[in-house]
Amino acid sequence: MTPTARRAGPLFRDPWSYRWFVLGIATFTQAASGFFVGGIGALGVHFQSALDLSTAQLGLLVSAAQLMPLVGLLVAGELLDRYNERWVVGIGAGTVGLALGAGSLAPGYTALVVALLVVGTGYSTVQPGGSKSVASWFDASQRGFAMGIRQAGLPLGAALASAVLPLVAEEFGWRATLLTGGLVALLGAGLFMGCYRRPPARPTRQNKGPSAPLRARLRMLREPSTVKIMLSGTSLISVQYGVGILTVLHLHQASSIGAGQAALVLVASQGAGVAGRICLAAWSDRSRFGRYAIVLVCMVAVIAGVAVLMTPAGRAPVVASGVFVWLGFFGYGWYGPWVAYVTEAAPPGKTGFALGLAMSVNQIAIVTMPPVLGLLVDLTSSFTPAWALLWLLTVAALAVTAQSELRTRGQP
Repeated sequence: MTPTARRAGPLFRDPWSYRWFVLGIATFTQAASGFFVGGIGALGVHFQSALDLSTAQLGLLVSAAQLMPLVGLLVAGELLDRYNERWVVGIGAGTVGLALGAGSLAPGYTALVVALLVVGTGYSTVQPGGSKSVASWFDASQRGFAMGIRQAGLPLGAALASAVLPLVAEEFGWRATLLTGGLVALLGAGLFMGCYRRPPARPTRQNKGPSAPLRARLRMLREPSTVKIMLSGTSLISVQYGVGILTVLHLHQASSIGAGQAALVLVASQGAGVAGRICLAAWSDRSRFGRYAIVLVCMVAVIAGVAVLMTPAGRAPVVASGVFVWLGFFGYGWYGPWVAYVTEAAPPGKTGFALGLAMSVNQIAIVTMPPVLGLLVDLTSSFTPAWALLWLLTVAALAVTAQSELRTRGQP
């Protein structure tokens, strides 16, 4: 019996069956680490009331949690190519929990922003680390499906947070929401460090020699596959965070839906995102056109959904609610096949760095979009310019990446 099988216990006589347990704890840790930040959108009305915030300041809270990963994801990717994911992810998730606990004591908005900066530092390890851990346990025939389940942890955590945290805020105040998020993140950290094991046979792609210079590693940015990854990722992540931060506000202000009902629509949207990440990633395992074709489908669907929100029909409560569920499925679901595509396009021995690089480029959009969208809403007193910006970004990315994909397929 292999060391992994012995450590896994009697329930896992076949050591490779432990991969499903690894998938479960990686998904839970993802959901737990992103629990509070994923629920900020549902807390928008509460934060604006308690701290007297503008929409732009509310967006800045989301950006604060995502600023440090601009660099942190690259560092995390390098660490993951050198050290066991168990400790890299576990320590990062623990940092998220401790920072949120400290943030619950913040005297005001500025201190809260600082606490969320530390949250982002810890969270930098969770996304690429969990993705690498799942990719190392599953082969190509199941990798998309497994990655979709694991990536569903983010909208799943956000959906649960959107359902629970507004109730916590109503009963105990906004500080209690941070404490709740911190406790959940610590639970995820403890579970991952206690239960995660590497596959029975060490991956041959593991890098044990000296690292190539950073300049040499960054050359992958010139690869056609990397260009497609970056453009599609930044446009779709912009839509994802736009939906997360603006759904409740749009429904409450433009569609005259109560804050509680609007939060439930956001929960439904994020629940659709959970289904989307699993279903679309599973589809990518079987698609004869490859994984990236599924990402293109998501871009087309997002363009159609955002276009509806810019029309008068997009202000009707029923139509707007349905569109947000549609955008949840495709605007969150794209991430499963996208991450699987990134892992398979990565150079040998550089999976962690490739994931960190791709996700760090996404962070540029994650950091800039929430406050920019919020500022557009504040300046124009309308949601249409914000949706128009997201629509234009996605159309431009689709035009460029679709042409690149067609050229790639046309090559002998």
